[in-house]
Amino acid sequence: MSAAPSVAIVVGARPQFIKAAPLRRALLAAGADPWLLHTGQHFDEQLSGVFFEELRLPAPRCHLNVSGGSHAQMVGRMLQAMEGPLAAARPAWVVVIGDTNSTLAGALCASSLGLPLAHVEAGLRSHRREMPEERNRLLADHLSARLFCPTAGAAALLAREGVTAGVEVVGDLMYDLALQTRLDPAHLARHGARAGGYLLLTAHRAELCARPAELAARLAWAAGRARGEGVELLWPVHPRALAALREADLLEPDAAAPLGARPRAALAPLRLLPPVGYGEMASLTRGAREVLTDSGGLQREAFFYEVPCTTLRDESEWPETVSCGWNRLWGDRDRPLPPPSARQSAAALGAFGRGDAAARVARALLGAQPAP
Repeated sequence: MSAAPSVAIVVGARPQFIKAAPLRRALLAAGADPWLLHTGQHFDEQLSGVFFEELRLPAPRCHLNVSGGSHAQMVGRMLQAMEGPLAAARPAWVVVIGDTNSTLAGALCASSLGLPLAHVEAGLRSHRREMPEERNRLLADHLSARLFCPTAGAAALLAREGVTAGVEVVGDLMYDLALQTRLDPAHLARHGARAGGYLLLTAHRAELCARPAELAARLAWAAGRARGEGVELLWPVHPRALAALREADLLEPDAAAPLGARPRAALAPLRLLPPVGYGEMASLTRGAREVLTDSGGLQREAFFYEVPCTTLRDESEWPETVSCGWNRLWGDRDRPLPPPSARQSAAALGAFGRGDAAARVARALLGAQPAP
């Protein structure tokens, strides 16, 4: 009896843990031996360990414990650390997901070892190459033998770059999970929130956190919007963002606050929350009156849950969410969103698949193997 094909799934950050969960289950069901190579990019227990428990992911077969440092330092150390394990395992596929430093390191290492590489969430573009995420996804796409696109628009962008071989539109793994997720009132109650009674904020990208004036401007606008709506502004804050808030002198020390600090009075009604797990974040997103975010992932989750979104950037990797009226960009932040009756829902649009993206990726990977 032949051994099950080995599939190494490279993870390192919250969005990758989330997407790896349905993909691993689908690969197991299809007869593969999927295993996780965790770079350690997100090392905090609230950013990593809690997701493994909640999403029922097994302990990584290989944990590199690489985090911190510049983009180049982190990717270089990841490359060094993962070369030995991947060379020894020689998996049938190395799968990278999304656009993090872990994605780029996995793609470069698989390519240098001559291992077949697949990129899940291929073809996304912000068209800003100064963003590390844009460089990571570009390089991963152009090194991959199989490119699994979440939307037809992503495949069209690849075609414009001359990439057509191995491209398949499978839908979005996040949509797979969104269809299985419901609002849990207990998650809102934990934070003293009620559905429709708050705006949900996230801001964590390096290009924003590294620019105190821009971060302050976006937070001031978000706080003003919440005041105008007469609701709270809730922010489950990423460690990088918390450090940026301190650096920008936007916090007042408060030992009684959950994070040991609270926003300055000018940012009222902003309230900082500790990082939360996947289910809790899904409930907070579903229950929000509006989402304000610089996250690509949260933009489309808001879209899936039919919650209006303002993206705190001037571009989006998910133009489908903008064209359908559920998302507006920073430059259009004061332009009213269309009324609900004028917006298209994710279900009606069908741009993100049918909820079977993981199964389609698994079937494709377990078919004919490309030559290294």
